[in-house]
Amino acid sequence: MKHLPKHLQPRWRYLAVGIEAWPDATLGRNDLQRALWYGAQNLLGDTGSARLDLSVLRFRFRDGDGEALVRVRRGAGDSARAVIACLDEIAGHPLGVRVRGVSGTVRSCEEKYMRRGRQDLKQRHVVFGDAERSASIRDGRVDVRTDEGFAGATTLDLK
Repeated sequence: MKHLPKHLQPRWRYLAVGIEAWPDATLGRNDLQRALWYGAQNLLGDTGSARLDLSVLRFRFRDGDGEALVRVRRGAGDSARAVIACLDEIAGHPLGVRVRGVSGTVRSCEEKYMRRGRQDLKQRHVVFGDAERSASIRDGRVDVRTDEGFAGATTLDLK
């Protein structure tokens, strides 16, 4: 079987997506892929979802912080951004997602918008709400464990 000529091959764009969740969240590549497919289907319908052809190529997630490389057909980048912006939870874990940038090749997308190294997660005991609590600190963000779950804070909120 012959390959398609270059001018008939599909063209792609690559989106670097930043993912932020609570430190105890556990997410996998398949969870994100499923959420993207369902989100596209709910927002754009079956034909619009098929036109986007969203695929997760790279995925890293640990300690509530992660990133993904998502492939989309050229010309459908704005619709893909809308689908990604509609994600508010994956596998029952609330999260925040943001498109860091769009590129024409995987390599340039990784070099421009994705981190090569990992940030360190620090565990500390802090005073929050007049009680000593456990907190996870990364990049100036503080996630304080409360009785109901987690509360987002800054270093200025702590005593």
